[in-house]
Amino acid sequence: MTEKTEFQFSFEDHSKLPLAGDWVIGDGENLVIRSPASGDVVGELATASTAQVEEALSAAQSAWQSRDWAELLPHQRADFLFRASQLIEERADLLAGLQATENGKTYKESRGQAIAAAGIVRYFAALCETSRDEIPPARGNYLTATVHEPYGVVAAITPWNSPLTMAAQKIAPALAAGNAVVLKPSELTSLVSIALAKCFLDAGLPAGLLSVLPGMGNVGVQMVESPLTDLVSFTGGPAAGQAIAEACARQFKPVILELGGKSPNIVFEDANLEAACQGVVGAIFASGGQSCVAGSRLLVEKSVHGRFMDMLIQKADAMKLGDPFDVTSDIGPMASFAQRERVESYVEIAREEGGQILAGGRRPEGGIYDKGAYYPPTIIDGLDCCSRVVREEIFGAVLAVCPFETLEQVVTLANDTVYGLAAGIWTKDYKKAWQVAKAMKAGTVWINTYKQLSISAPFGGYKESGLGREKGVQGLRAYQQIKSIYLGEFEDGIQA
Repeated sequence: MTEKTEFQFSFEDHSKLPLAGDWVIGDGENLVIRSPASGDVVGELATASTAQVEEALSAAQSAWQSRDWAELLPHQRADFLFRASQLIEERADLLAGLQATENGKTYKESRGQAIAAAGIVRYFAALCETSRDEIPPARGNYLTATVHEPYGVVAAITPWNSPLTMAAQKIAPALAAGNAVVLKPSELTSLVSIALAKCFLDAGLPAGLLSVLPGMGNVGVQMVESPLTDLVSFTGGPAAGQAIAEACARQFKPVILELGGKSPNIVFEDANLEAACQGVVGAIFASGGQSCVAGSRLLVEKSVHGRFMDMLIQKADAMKLGDPFDVTSDIGPMASFAQRERVESYVEIAREEGGQILAGGRRPEGGIYDKGAYYPPTIIDGLDCCSRVVREEIFGAVLAVCPFETLEQVVTLANDTVYGLAAGIWTKDYKKAWQVAKAMKAGTVWINTYKQLSISAPFGGYKESGLGREKGVQGLRAYQQIKSIYLGEFEDGIQA
């Protein structure tokens, strides 16, 4: 008997937008929200109009400049964030259910992300309360102070794959730094984003300091190009990131970009193969492969290639693809039917390129599979390492396999990509692991583990994987400008 997590919610309770200090009905076009698990329409959400975007940005400018926020001491801002983190934790079931409904991520993973979002907000509250300005060493007869000040209005644009943690990673540090935030969530995950924002607003955040503007790409474009926006923080695809970077460059507007990846997962012959196999499975198939750090390229030493493939295929085939609210499901549906079509198109490209489909590779049939956007874990071997499927980000549960023979060769293969977000290394030789980790052109490198993430460690990419860093102290400083103040010695109003 299938055990399911019961989840019910009122669409009307989430159909108003938190905008400029009020809860309003959007004046823009209606957004049809469809469950990727069943294909059913959950509801139609009226999105933000051009005028409402302008209203939210103007209110944000006024809010961050007012005495209610800009002049609060850091520990006072931290109080709001601590209360918000408590509300997020208390409402974890609701937030998890909304995310699972909108993007098909399993409920158990979604609930874990809701708890993680609370932890993110709590961390930045603590960082806000404990961070300090600096007094550089004196180099003359004067005092120098380095102080950190907010930019003003932050335009935050988040993707559909992990809306809870992605939004928390932008809202919390931006507010902690003293800014106002206008959030544009993905059109696929508007409801959970509104519910998350409500936790901040119910914590007593001053009016206008946080707005959520659901809509299509035009909303994001307006936010990026508006002179009322002082900084843009974007997580999403490289093409959109490049367009945003170009728009910001024309205005000399700072931008934080967390973009794509095609991360290598390297398995040496001396690795604990069972642990490595489990790690590779989690790296690419968890969340249906819809993760920016997914280990989508497996580089396995040739001497253990055959044995490792047998182990990997067995584990991939054993994963349960099912309803996101079924507690036994390992993977839910793709986040949308369009995303499934994208993944399918890449698998067909792999076939055309001569790839051998060792697992998955076909849309499942029967029962819930006929209604939802389901696609199984897929393993492809035998491709040239220069093929499209090996080089391009698919953003699905598709693993491309390339064998290697020497350490020098695998380092070259791993770095032979336009991306540089993450990498995994599996070996018992820690000297070799450290050598390879140092050689990786990636922002995060895991050794004998994968997808272990800490809010206290900076996160970001090299090359086309983005600009700037989120998380950690750097994640707070990214939302602050730095000012140097010099105080000279005066006597009777005249500098000595």
